[in-house]
Amino acid sequence: MPRIVRCFGLHCPETAMPATHKARKTTVTANLKTVMKTKLSDMLLKAALLFCALCAATTSAAVERMRINDEMRPLPAGAIQMSGYLEEYIQKSINNWNKGKLPYHEFVNFFRTHAAPQFALGEMWGKAVRSGCMFYRYTHDAELKSILDKTVADLLTTQDANGSISCTPADKQPGSENGDLWERKYVMLGLEEYYAHVDSSPAVLEALKLHTDCIIAQVGHAPKKEITDLGWSATNIGAEPCHIESSTLLEPFMRLFNLTGEQRYLDFATYIVESGGTKHYNLIELACANTPPYLMSGHYPKAYEMMSLFEGLVEYYRVTGDAKCRQAFLNLYNNIRTREITIIGNGGADRPFHPYVAGEAWGNTAFEQTNPAITRMMETCVGVTWMKFCSQVLRLTGDPTAMDEIEKYVYNGLLGAMKPSGDGFSYVNLLNGNKVVNYGWGWKFNGFYVTCCNLNGPMGLAYIPYVAVMEDGSGPVVNLYNAGSVNTRTPGGQPLHLTLDTEFPLSGKVVISISPEQKEKFTVKLRIPAWSKGTVLAVNGKRMEVTAGTYAAITRKWSKGDTVELTFDMACRLVDAPHGTDPAGDNFRAVVRGPIVLARDENIDARYAEPVKVQTRPDGTVDIRPVSPTLPATKMEYLVPTDRGDIRMVDYASVNGWEGKRICTWLPLP
Repeated sequence: MPRIVRCFGLHCPETAMPATHKARKTTVTANLKTVMKTKLSDMLLKAALLFCALCAATTSAAVERMRINDEMRPLPAGAIQMSGYLEEYIQKSINNWNKGKLPYHEFVNFFRTHAAPQFALGEMWGKAVRSGCMFYRYTHDAELKSILDKTVADLLTTQDANGSISCTPADKQPGSENGDLWERKYVMLGLEEYYAHVDSSPAVLEALKLHTDCIIAQVGHAPKKEITDLGWSATNIGAEPCHIESSTLLEPFMRLFNLTGEQRYLDFATYIVESGGTKHYNLIELACANTPPYLMSGHYPKAYEMMSLFEGLVEYYRVTGDAKCRQAFLNLYNNIRTREITIIGNGGADRPFHPYVAGEAWGNTAFEQTNPAITRMMETCVGVTWMKFCSQVLRLTGDPTAMDEIEKYVYNGLLGAMKPSGDGFSYVNLLNGNKVVNYGWGWKFNGFYVTCCNLNGPMGLAYIPYVAVMEDGSGPVVNLYNAGSVNTRTPGGQPLHLTLDTEFPLSGKVVISISPEQKEKFTVKLRIPAWSKGTVLAVNGKRMEVTAGTYAAITRKWSKGDTVELTFDMACRLVDAPHGTDPAGDNFRAVVRGPIVLARDENIDARYAEPVKVQTRPDGTVDIRPVSPTLPATKMEYLVPTDRGDIRMVDYASVNGWEGKRICTWLPLP
C-alpha cells in the first residue's frame, strides 16, 4: 500500500505519539528543554525543527498528490431547504427526538461514573450527537445548537488523565468484551461531527486528539493490544472471535487525519487496514475475491460493522489512492446491493444461516427475504449504514445505482421504521407479520427505551438533505425529487437558484426552475430512476430522450426562469418472490408503485394475510386506484384488483405496527 513520507525518526510535534494525557499536553517550550538536555546547540535545534517542518510539508504535499477527488460533492451547509413529504419526517425527528426526549446528560454520565450497567452504552452519546450535528448542518436551528453545545461541554469534563473518554476505567483499558473501543469510536465521531458542522472550537479538537492519542498508545502491535483482539462479536455465541467492531475505528481515524493532516492518524489507519478487519478473516482480501458478504466472517458476518469498516476504507482510498482498497469496497457494495438488500431497501437477518445474531448478520437476504424461518431482519442500524455507504460510493463514483438504493431505503425502510410521532425508530422490521420488532440492545431512561437503532434512525433522515442535491465540476446534480429550493453557485461562480415543485412520491410530476443570476452555459444532471422505464423530460417544453438508471445531463446556456419538467413512470408492477433455500418462500408476490412498496395493513384490513392473486393488465402492470386514506397518518392508499375483488393496500412506511398490528408485504398466492 502507498506509504506517506515520515520525518525520518525525528519526533516532530505534529507526528509524536505520546502515551499519556500528561505527555500529550507537553508544551513546545518543554519539548525544547528536552532537546536542550541532549546538549544540542541552538543552531542544531533550529535545524531540527526546520527539518521537521519541511517533513510535515512534504507529507502534506505527498497526500495531496495521491488524494482522489470525488465525482460529486455535497452542497455547502444551508444550501438546501426541503419542504413537503420528507421534510415532515425530518422535523418530527428533530423536534420530538433530538430536541425532545434524548437524555444527553444521562449518556454523558456513563463516562463520568465508569459504571455503565451494560456493555457498549457509551455508543449512545456519539450516535445522538452525530445526527444532531447533521441536522444542525441542515437547519442551523439555534435551540438544537444550544443542546449540542451543552452536551459537548459536559462530555469534555469526563476526560480521564490518560486522555480517554471511556466508560472503562483507565486501569482496565483497552477493554475487550465490554465494548471499550466501540464506545470510544462513537465519541470520536460525535466530536468530529460537532467540530465540522457546529463549532470548530480548538478545545474540542484538542480533546479529540487527546482521546485518539490514548487509543494509539494502547492499541497496535506487541507489546500493545492488537485491535483484532479487542471486541465481543461471535464470542457470545461460542464461535471463533470476530471482533470486527474495533476495526471500524478506521472511519473516525481517517476523518481526524483529514481534519488535522497529522501523520500518526493515517499511520494508525494503515495499521487497521493491514490487520484486515477481524481476528480470523481478512475482510479486504475476501471482498477483493468477490466473496458473498454472508460468507465473509464465519459465524458472525455483522452487517452494520462490516459496512462501517468499509466506509472508512473509502476514506482511506481517497487519501492513498490504493487500488486494492477501491476494488474491495466496490465489490462489497455490488454484492450487498444484489445479494442482501430486500424490497424495502434494507438487509440482514437471523436466519437461515446465522440463527443467534438477532437480525444483525448478512444472510443472502435478498434471496431469503420471504423465508418463513426468519424471525428478525433488517436492523435500522444496518439500513442507515447502508445509506451512508451508498452515499460514499455515490460521491466517489457518481454511480446512479447508489442513489437508487438510497431512495428505495428512504421511502420504505427508513420511514417505515420511524414511530408515527417521530420519537424513535424500531430495532428491526419485518415484511410479513409483526412489522415492528422494538426489543433488542438498549436501555430505559425515565420510562422510555433507547436503542442503538432509534439513535441511528435520525442519522438516516439527517443524510437526506446531504445527498438530495449535489454538484460536480459541471453544475448541480439532482438526486431526490422532494419539493424544496436550492441556493448555490454556477461553475462560473455566480448565484444559482433552483426550485423543485412536486408532490412526489404521491405524484410522478416534477417541475424544476433553474435561475442563474446571469445567462451561463453549464450542465444540470437529473437522476432518472431505474424503476421509471418511461420517463418524459422536457426543457422549456422541448422533449429530450432519457434512459432509465442513468443521469440525464442537460448542457445549455441557462437563463432565469428556465424550467425542466419530468414525468416519471409510476406504473404499478408485480414483483415475484426470490428463490431462497426454503421452497415455502417461493409462492409470494409484492406490489410496487414507482419506488413505493405497498402492503396490506391489519389496522384497516382484518383479512390482511389472506392469499390473493393480483390481476394485471396485458402489459403486466396493475391498475390500482387511489382512494382517501382510511387513517389520518396514512400517506397513500389504493384499491388493488385481485381474483377475490379489490383489496386495500397502503405504502409500507404508513403501516403503524407500534400498536401490535401486523402487515403483509409479500402477498401469499392461493
